[in-house]
Amino acid sequence: MEIERKFLIDALPEDIDKYNYHDIEQAYLNRAPVVRIRKQDDEYYLTYKGKGSMIREEYNLPLNKASYEHLLTKADGIVITKRRYLIPLDEKHTIELDEFHGIYEGLLLAEVEFESKEDAEGFEPPAWFGKDVTFSPMYHNSVMSNTKSV
Repeated sequence: MEIERKFLIDALPEDIDKYNYHDIEQAYLNRAPVVRIRKQDDEYYLTYKGKGSMIREEYNLPLNKASYEHLLTKADGIVITKRRYLIPLDEKHTIELDEFHGIYEGLLLAEVEFESKEDAEGFEPPAWFGKDVTFSPMYHNSVMSNTKSV
């Protein structure tokens, strides 16, 4: 189960270079249910995501490079590319700050994952976070990959 909230960000933090990051490329084989393939640095995954916005099922399965590249030829729409910074927030939360490239160059989205619905609903975002877009489908990467939506 994945429980997360998503926020627009106006600008990268000035000290962004001090944080670890992953370079991500992902594409979608299906959108309902979501079936995604992802290259994250030198690792490859197939992901299934169920319905929902803040809370939904999610399963990740490992792929090898050859399988990823084969499935990439089957993907529909836009291949999403982004750099994901991992910014510690407190003892149990990490901000995953995505800096998009390609067609979405300049878009910044922060996601925070939670252990429970109550934790997510009680979350007070940092002052530098922008609009909460958790319940806006147009900011789901699966929707963004279908057509330029933001």
